Amino acid sequence: MDNKPTLTSKGRYKLKYRGTECLNCSHPLDVSDKYCPNCSQINSTKKLSITDLVDEFFANIISYDSKLLKTLSALLLRPGRITADYVKGKRVSYTNPYRFLLSLAIIYFLMLSFSNDFTSLDRLGVTENDNASILLADEVIGDLSFNVGSSGEAEVAQNTLDSLQLSEKLTDQTNLRDSLILASPNTFYGTVKDNPSISERFQQKQDFFSTLIRKEKLYDFGAVHQKYGVEASFENRLAFNATKSFLRATQRPGSFISAMISKLPFVIFFFLPVFALFIWLMYVRKKYNYTDHLIFSFHNQSLLFILLIISFLIDAIFDVFSGWIFIFVFSFYLYKSMRRFYSEGRFKTIVKYTLLNTIFFILATFSVAILLAGSMLTY
Repeated sequence: MDNKPTLTSKGRYKLKYRGTECLNCSHPLDVSDKYCPNCSQINSTKKLSITDLVDEFFANIISYDSKLLKTLSALLLRPGRITADYVKGKRVSYTNPYRFLLSLAIIYFLMLSFSNDFTSLDRLGVTENDNASILLADEVIGDLSFNVGSSGEAEVAQNTLDSLQLSEKLTDQTNLRDSLILASPNTFYGTVKDNPSISERFQQKQDFFSTLIRKEKLYDFGAVHQKYGVEASFENRLAFNATKSFLRATQRPGSFISAMISKLPFVIFFFLPVFALFIWLMYVRKKYNYTDHLIFSFHNQSLLFILLIISFLIDAIFDVFSGWIFIFVFSFYLYKSMRRFYSEGRFKTIVKYTLLNTIFFILATFSVAILLAGSMLTY
């Protein structure tokens, strides 16, 4: 096993501790084998000591640091080269692209969360009655239409809204709706569930559950089912959970934002594989398979997070905004990376660069929208 790293001849690595059978997989060994050729475990029969554990700990750190430095150097100085090396099989010298990207994403979003106390926004949260008014606001505003074509007309429209005392009207309508629901919850629900319009029925169920949550403190669907006999259907559970999550999010907006940010690193790993599919379609005539394109997207996204982290640190230290500089650097880097990795001319690269970036922003927007909707349903 001469291709393995050279071990120091001390401690448990001495020749006298080498065995003739792997202690991990029982594969036959020769005393000249430093590693098991079957499972790569070190060939040593010596009992572990504290010194051995410390030596291995620092050896692993040094090994990882070496890979990390080579990965950073390749990413920053040689666009597209690291991916080309990786897909050709030169992988031992670099960190795993998946783990590397995940680590960078977690570090960046942790820095973002710790530096911005989003929970302080909870003081801006609305009260329970305000929540009910928000749920009702679209219905009321939908009945008002203004054709605003100038600043004068805009002022007239604003004065009209003020004269209508919209806030008071919303509160009054909320209280009236709550009174009607609480007067006979079963009767109200009976009229709601027979509504043929799915969107109207769902909205009315949200109004119904909002009243029960706010006024009767029924925070569990099982309690609503037991007290009022509401069917445990998927639509009812969805409407109840959506209403409860909306009330929580509007009461504690800062905590809601923090919860969303904590999920962003994992959203990236559902989003990038879809984006890699479009890269594969764009370069379908190339020799690379889907996984190669995915690795390419992992490496470029890693570089983006590295630049964002550097920008974040510069902004924090010098109290400036440098984000636009690093976005420009990344834009140029991505172009060079595409041209070098896929070996195409300037015109083709620019066209595909433009198309892929458009697709990227569309997918990113869609992913954030799904995250927002999912968070609203599960918060």
